[in-house]
Amino acid sequence: MTASENTTTGFRVAPVPIQWHEDLPIYSSDRFLKTTAKEFGWLGGFDVSGQLRCYVAYTVLRKATVRMVRFRAETTSLAGQLDLQEEVAFLNGVVEYLRAHRADIIIPSGNTAIFRTCPDGALSAPYGTFINDLSKPEEVLSKDIRKTFRQNIRKAATEGVEIKSGSEYADIAYDLVAETLNRSKVEFKSRAEFNRLLSELGPNVKIFVAQHKGVVQACMVAPFSRYCAHNCYAGTRSEPVLGAMHMLHWEAMRDFRSMGVRRFDFQGVRIDPEKGSKQEGIANYKRGFGGELVKGFAWRYPLHPLKSKVYTLAIRWKGGDIVDQERHKLASTASQPAPDGKNLEVSESVSVRN
Repeated sequence: MTASENTTTGFRVAPVPIQWHEDLPIYSSDRFLKTTAKEFGWLGGFDVSGQLRCYVAYTVLRKATVRMVRFRAETTSLAGQLDLQEEVAFLNGVVEYLRAHRADIIIPSGNTAIFRTCPDGALSAPYGTFINDLSKPEEVLSKDIRKTFRQNIRKAATEGVEIKSGSEYADIAYDLVAETLNRSKVEFKSRAEFNRLLSELGPNVKIFVAQHKGVVQACMVAPFSRYCAHNCYAGTRSEPVLGAMHMLHWEAMRDFRSMGVRRFDFQGVRIDPEKGSKQEGIANYKRGFGGELVKGFAWRYPLHPLKSKVYTLAIRWKGGDIVDQERHKLASTASQPAPDGKNLEVSESVSVRN
């Protein structure tokens, strides 16, 4: 994409060189972005004085003739924190920039980017994530963990479960993650794609395994920078030793804390999932480690009327994306539809950073 300006929103939006460093999200690094698409970059937001205040990292995906933009990390501030009105103005500028440069639709970012707010007119839904502050003393982090989880960790240690890490566990980690997703009828990426991700991230990814009597019970693949470590992929045997995964997550947090990483992100939960659902179980598990529930939005934005409709129909035929699923849930439980690109302070019972 060539340089362009959009001054109608108070921000000039234009491509900027990727100048990633350890104090920025790993998901906005060029090493990560190149593993997800051939076309990628940063769009920067310049204020009226010409100062670069923020950026978003994007990739462009193509399906037939449809050009889909996906943001891989949320808006990242560079020169002082943006307030919500400034962020909306920036995202409005991003939308107009992408529209002018023939993108067809902005699709939801998955669980790697949870925005505090949305551009005007976006189709949005509440989403969140649990984040642990690793700057806290270790004893405080431990105390914040749910009592039953601490008991499970102790039981696993008593049973001889050991937590190890290293690139030598890449193959078993792939197998466990693929097996775990398969149990939910979800297809994982190919082994070649997985290995390329590990190769590109190099020293900025760790593979943890929980091992018992020589058999790996659970695993986690965690991209990281000083900014944050992420529970990107995790998997277990169908019947792992009790507490193996609890112990793995706790020891991973301890390890990242010792490295000077500032946060640990469990990477994505639904807000107010249905009672008894699998999503509720996932949220309860992540909540058990004592992190803060950070609320926000997942969102979608149609840019080209016809081509965006093609995406929408195709994805709904497969059950819908996160925005469709959550908006449908809200519509069935409340008289108000899901918020459309607004900045809201809303109760946990309905909707609102994930």
